[in-house]
Amino acid sequence: MRRLSPGDTLVLLPGRYVLKRYPDDILFVPSGEPGRWITLCGLLDAPYPVLAGQDNLRTAIDVSGAAYVRIAHLEITHNPEAENVAFREGIHGAGAPVRQLWLYDVYIHHLDQFGIDLADVEDLRIEKSCIEYAGFGAIGGPRGEAGGFRRVVIRETRLAYSGHYYQGGDGSDRPYDRPDGFGIEASEGPIWLDRVVVEHNWGDGIDSKAARTRITRAVVANNWGDGVKLWGSEGVLENVLIYGRGDGDPRTSPWSPVVISTAQAGARFVLRHVTIDDALGQNYLMHVQYDHRDVPVELELRNVLLSARGPRSPVFLAGSTRLAADGVLFSAADGDLLVWGGRRYHCDGIGAIGPRVFCGRPGFKEPAWGAPGDYHLTAESDAIDAGRPAGVLWDLDGRPRDFLPDLGAYEYRKFF
Repeated sequence: MRRLSPGDTLVLLPGRYVLKRYPDDILFVPSGEPGRWITLCGLLDAPYPVLAGQDNLRTAIDVSGAAYVRIAHLEITHNPEAENVAFREGIHGAGAPVRQLWLYDVYIHHLDQFGIDLADVEDLRIEKSCIEYAGFGAIGGPRGEAGGFRRVVIRETRLAYSGHYYQGGDGSDRPYDRPDGFGIEASEGPIWLDRVVVEHNWGDGIDSKAARTRITRAVVANNWGDGVKLWGSEGVLENVLIYGRGDGDPRTSPWSPVVISTAQAGARFVLRHVTIDDALGQNYLMHVQYDHRDVPVELELRNVLLSARGPRSPVFLAGSTRLAADGVLFSAADGDLLVWGGRRYHCDGIGAIGPRVFCGRPGFKEPAWGAPGDYHLTAESDAIDAGRPAGVLWDLDGRPRDFLPDLGAYEYRKFF
């Protein structure tokens, strides 16, 4: 790596590369230039080369301060044959701002801290990758000093099992209590997560403190903490399925499938064709401005399916929330569906909040908790043909919606 110049490519042949000496074995990536990127990759038609760390080495790859860098088709993990299997991070870039970083087909797993650790990064793309079993979280890092995460796209990527591993064990002795799948500090954004699967993380699934966050065609499932947490001035969820809060743990917790919390007056949050299911109960299915009750925000719910199978889990909206609801199915285990500005809504009055807002049967094919679920609609669902076009032309499977769209993330199909 130390011999590369802008425009160079370093190809790692298949095999296992043991990393243990600091700083000799860390791949410090130099900067490329516009049109002359630095590329580190394995052979695309061959097995991954494996960077296997040990002896508490800080990271495999350090991109701090680098720009115009591509990393593709490689695997980063600990060395299971080492006497000291401790290995902190896969890709580290929190030491200095990073620009134009592209990660493609990268598999990072079984590390003690972050899979990818960044503070200030501009123009980051992560595609067709998997980051799992990271002790501190899949993607995260400290608070940035130069805008944090800016212009970030994460697509077709799995972020899973954060906190389920630490130094050769199952993660129960990790020093960090709530590792997220994607958890970033205050940032300028925008952040776009598209076609991601975020599941079985011991913290939140997605916790984005960016000013602008967009999540599309995503499954956020069986995370122990909050499912999706949005801050900042703008957040959009489209074709998103969220379920399994608590990941099968029956203990009551203060977390929710969806949390919207911001100190910015006039912030706008939109949920279109979103399915939310919660089996645990004993807390809000979604809460908006619970900690900022006097800060006005706008909330749009269009063609949304809300299922609270657990007890005592209505939706909470602060009185300052300006709600526009059109096409929302509520299903709850008990009477309370919505608490808004101190008023409680039940089935007999929920229709007052907007057109096509009603109580009904979700009719999920196979709802789940702590396990994979199937949230396609069955013929018994009251969500079928209950919406109206909201500008989302395809469902979570990529199938076209008709002129009477169904509520939630999926369009009903009689034959799959």
